[in-house]
Amino acid sequence: MGHIHITAWSLALILFVISLLLYKGGKEKGSKIVHMVLRLMYLAIIGTGVTMLTYTGLDVMHTLKTLVGLWVIASLEMILIRTKKGKKTVVLWIQFVVALIIVLYLGFTL
Repeated sequence: MGHIHITAWSLALILFVISLLLYKGGKEKGSKIVHMVLRLMYLAIIGTGVTMLTYTGLDVMHTLKTLVGLWVIASLEMILIRTKKGKKTVVLWIQFVVALIIVLYLGFTL
């Protein structure tokens, strides 16, 4: 299950970058399609994450990792939506980087 989870979030990060570049390039239709596929990847990440969480017995550190992982997904989505609307995203980028560092640290040490 771990390999599927890692593959899902790796693909999500790649799709995020592609969607972001398409939004910034003014390619509305292409960015919308990639963004929708990215949302499907969010579901795969959450599904595999919840499955792995149930195997751990819901201990505190794994639950914390799950919550920070949801924070990462929320940050990604908010960055794309604000970029699409032409609003500033500096604070969201800072949140994303902090959350990503925390979730990667917890993910690889647990």
